[in-house]
Amino acid sequence: MDNQSLAHSKYNCTYHIVFIPKYRRKVMFGNLRREVGEAISKVCRMEGVTILKAATLPDHVHMYVSIPPKESVAKVVGRIKGKSALINFDRHPEYRVKYDRHFGARGYYRETVGNVNEATIIKYIADQYERDRMEGDAKK
Repeated sequence: MDNQSLAHSKYNCTYHIVFIPKYRRKVMFGNLRREVGEAISKVCRMEGVTILKAATLPDHVHMYVSIPPKESVAKVVGRIKGKSALINFDRHPEYRVKYDRHFGARGYYRETVGNVNEATIIKYIADQYERDRMEGDAKK
């Protein structure tokens, strides 16, 4: 990833972020995978977060993102999870009642991309998506 710029600085702050739906509800994420991904993408654009690679799997989301250094990663992830949940509850009010207004589980996993290189993260996310797709095809 090339360095990005703010008014007076250059940065390369990339993170691998993983979060899950409340109680790992595979049904909710499975049925809404595309919409969850669209909502997350929309919120990231609003927050100034660049998605380098992402995959919405049946029971979790992987994101490889660049977040400006002026932003707290915890606050950005909280806004991504919260706002995307609101978007999805607006589209599907039945889930708001059925799941007691809880979409994502508390917390998330984050790793700065320094312990591994960028290509490793992108390959891992692609492999996770491909493995899930193959498992889905096998169940049919």
